[in-house]
Amino acid sequence: MRNLNWGGLPNLRDLGGLATPLSSTGATILGRIARGPRRELLTVAGWKAATRWGLRSVVDLRSTNETGARSSDPDALPPASVAITLAPTEDQTDPEFRAVCLPILDSPEYWQHNVRILPTLVGDSLAVIANSEPGVLVHCAAGRDRTGMISALLLANAGVSIDDIVADYSQSVYAMACAAPHGGATHDRQASWTCEEVTTWLSEVTPYVRAFVSDDANDVFDALDLGAATRRQLRRLLIA
Repeated sequence: MRNLNWGGLPNLRDLGGLATPLSSTGATILGRIARGPRRELLTVAGWKAATRWGLRSVVDLRSTNETGARSSDPDALPPASVAITLAPTEDQTDPEFRAVCLPILDSPEYWQHNVRILPTLVGDSLAVIANSEPGVLVHCAAGRDRTGMISALLLANAGVSIDDIVADYSQSVYAMACAAPHGGATHDRQASWTCEEVTTWLSEVTPYVRAFVSDDANDVFDALDLGAATRRQLRRLLIA
């Protein structure tokens, strides 16, 4: 139920359906927030499927220079009813971010540094999600790294277990590395990895995911100076 079929878009999942003691249903609620890759990959049929799911808002975590259709993208436009907001988590012109994060951008190791170096950007991205109309697609380019970081925080804040958060992140790595070609969604070293290579790599990097969301990610939210009201709204999106 969590995997979404929006016209064949890869690495697309609902953040609902994961166990949490904070919800009266025992799980995060389906149809509230989805995570995925760049929206320009959506076909006409994909946008129709997204609106049937309940899509009302798109929060794009990319920088301005990354947005826009490529020559290989389908010729499809989002419906006028969907609000699209750019809320980048990165500033690749920042000298410290470039020095520390660029070499490890395809690893969750960089998440802690992104928060430390650019807390305002990460916090603003979460605030945009909190203020979005439910039925939100959160995406970056591959839907794996920036989206993985934000999704991990959303799920931790909703009381989802660390094991389930790690599993959700791992699913995105497998989806974009050793599955069928993903239509130019991302260009990175992982795109050609075999499933065996992914499994070995995940055993090395998932401790970073665990450390990032330990103690319900309280340390991260404190570093972001994200107010209690925003955290409650983010939690309500997934459990209320």
